[in-house]
Amino acid sequence: MNYDVFNGDADGICALHQLRLAEPRQATLISGVKRDIRLLDKLAADPAVQGAAITVLDISMDSNREPLTVLLRRENSIVYVDHHFAGEIPGVNNLRATIDADPDICTGLIVDRLLGGRFRAWGVVAAYGDNLHGAAQRAAAPLGLAAGEPEILRELGELMNYNGYGREPADLHLTPQELYLAVAPYENPLVFCRESGVLLRLRNGYAEDMERARSVAPVAESGGGRIFNFPDVAWSRRVAGVFSNEKAREMANKAHALLVDNGDHTFMVSVRAPLANKQGAAALCRQFPTGGGREAAAGINALPAAQLDDFVDAFRRTW
Repeated sequence: MNYDVFNGDADGICALHQLRLAEPRQATLISGVKRDIRLLDKLAADPAVQGAAITVLDISMDSNREPLTVLLRRENSIVYVDHHFAGEIPGVNNLRATIDADPDICTGLIVDRLLGGRFRAWGVVAAYGDNLHGAAQRAAAPLGLAAGEPEILRELGELMNYNGYGREPADLHLTPQELYLAVAPYENPLVFCRESGVLLRLRNGYAEDMERARSVAPVAESGGGRIFNFPDVAWSRRVAGVFSNEKAREMANKAHALLVDNGDHTFMVSVRAPLANKQGAAALCRQFPTGGGREAAAGINALPAAQLDDFVDAFRRTW
């Protein structure tokens, strides 16, 4: 059996797409909303998953350490590519890991590097989706894109990323598996944008959601950063990532946090370090239960309401 396990955002989907363009194979697709990062739990819970070929993309090894250990002990062969904090990487023969936590790289660009740039345009889409505009522009430079084409790739990356946010797949316009299968026939993302109706569907949803989001003022602001708070509704969850990225670009010297009410006395938190100094987000979020991510961009799945003041204090101490 083959399994492809990937984060449900633009980076995870584009990383997998590049790999499968280079190495086609039939596989069971394992994914979820962007914050569903413990994806290996789904495989470790099934004792029948033994001796399988498993590819894991764009989810933290540190967050999946226990199920990864279980799967390795069952003699599964695992390829693991990621850009999040990994912790100690198991030194076993049936694990091939490529981890690069540099704040200016994403999993799609790591895969691009492994493939020697064969499907570079999809790596560019991944980088734009992860708000790595400088890295995306550098990667796109050798492609000789025509006027306006970089903007198309940027929009696609941002819309694919937008589609990954939600509490559950029902919040999304398309499940990650559906979105991956939609792009799978296309070697060129520009052709995908011309021929597929998916882009228009995501564009219209994005416009409606962002109109609501942009009307929300910060609940706290200081010299170091801004904090926003969204209600417990589906549009809030869908725009959490792209809204945070947009605010980060607006004020590159400030950090940003977005709190989205989960409706159960907890908050989903998205944190962006200042674009001018992409450090501190992961260390901040790992201070709280269910927190993790990268130094440039991190989050907390369920911050207890009782710890909200502690989070605000920690945010201000960090920046």
